[in-house]
Amino acid sequence: MKRLLTIVSATLLLAACAPVLNRELMREGVRDLPFKELREAPDNYKGKLFILGGLIVSSKLTETGSRIEALYVPVDSSGYLKEGSRVNGRFLAIYPTTKGLLDPAVYRKGREITLAGEFLEARKGKIDEMEYVYPVFEIREIYLWAEPKYYDYPYYYDYPFLYDPWGRPYSDPFFPMAPW
Repeated sequence: MKRLLTIVSATLLLAACAPVLNRELMREGVRDLPFKELREAPDNYKGKLFILGGLIVSSKLTETGSRIEALYVPVDSSGYLKEGSRVNGRFLAIYPTTKGLLDPAVYRKGREITLAGEFLEARKGKIDEMEYVYPVFEIREIYLWAEPKYYDYPYYYDYPFLYDPWGRPYSDPFFPMAPW
């Protein structure tokens, strides 16, 4: 029994550390995206594989495939988005029609993604009225993160010790907890 428990624990621990994308792609891909260099000298990076994290700004179906515009978020060695990371710019990711379809209803604004993409080019575009040069990647593999669940109220509001016997919340700074 003890041995079974050890095996199950080890399996869960290894699964918790698993990368979100294919291990081979994670090893091969570059995680630090040099935005400035990609814009200034795109030919030096053409065909190179990058591992990108992002927050979707827009998603669209085109004749060539699904196109995602995203804010770049750095990822760690397993492909998890780095919390509190500074956003450095935007990129475009293309998923060719030969591979399938990324439905804009699913890959919608505000969703988080991690992808392995091959750098294609630097393409001029606009963000509102401003000219912008987007690094463009062809998606080899993509992972869509689960949406966080939000509740109408924090869970601790239902905790019984935060209310007096008449159902009123305690607000006395000298006696914040229930007397019982």
